[in-house]
Amino acid sequence: MSAVLAIDLGGTRLRAGLADSSNPAAVASLGEWTAPGTLAAFTEMVGGLLFEHQAGRLGLGIPGLARGTVASWVPNLGYLDGNDLGLLFPGIEIALGNDAQFALLAEVAAGSAKGMDDAILLAIGTGIGSAVLAGGRIVRGSNGGACSFGWAAADVNDPGEDRSGWLERHASGRVLDAAAQTIGLGDGAGLIAAARSGSEPALAALETPMRALGTTLAGAVALLDPETVILAGGVAGGADVLVPPLLVALRRQLPRHLRGITVKPGTFGSRAGLVGAAFAGSRGRDWGNGDGSNA
Repeated sequence: MSAVLAIDLGGTRLRAGLADSSNPAAVASLGEWTAPGTLAAFTEMVGGLLFEHQAGRLGLGIPGLARGTVASWVPNLGYLDGNDLGLLFPGIEIALGNDAQFALLAEVAAGSAKGMDDAILLAIGTGIGSAVLAGGRIVRGSNGGACSFGWAAADVNDPGEDRSGWLERHASGRVLDAAAQTIGLGDGAGLIAAARSGSEPALAALETPMRALGTTLAGAVALLDPETVILAGGVAGGADVLVPPLLVALRRQLPRHLRGITVKPGTFGSRAGLVGAAFAGSRGRDWGNGDGSNA
């Protein structure tokens, strides 16, 4: 079996791992770096990792849309827009996809959604990614952009924005960072830690973004009736603090028969995107065929 280079590319960070295609769940971390700022830097970094580890397969999750091996739209890394990775890395078997869909692939294949037919995954980091498992298949849509939940809105007067959706501007990791700074803390991780210790200012600062998240999530739950909602991404480790206020807002907007919905961290936490990239890389370009995915 050939080696799989797995890459979870976020808006600000790039994580890489290496796995055997016969056991992608056992992906070993190679490191984490600042996301490349140019196409040349991206090609050099990924190409260097492929060469160094003699990997014949690449699984790459991006914070945007993909069609085949083409990155069609990546809001925070615009240099990738329209580029075909098959041309950038000739001779490599490439699986390219949305990072949240890859995270859900990991949870379906070997994590907290294994055996389920219906689930929603939210990946909260620089932005908000999401993916849906419906009838046992990951829904990708006609352009690869199904379930772009960061663009859900709960304000009819919002003017919109080209690069960030309403929910991303109200409940993403960068919003938690800003909320932390209003009470003298460094970032969202510090805010969550303070809230966990019982800090009233920290708990109050989390209330507004979690109310926005729970209110908009209610629409998705009402539409899809999932068995559970899985949290992934950078804030998954803060589920114990974030879920209670989120659930209050979520259940407030749901009919009685749906109020039993649970929200829980995934098995792989913030590593879900990397593990999913390893699974996708082991399957190849048609990673969307097979168990837990949509053709």
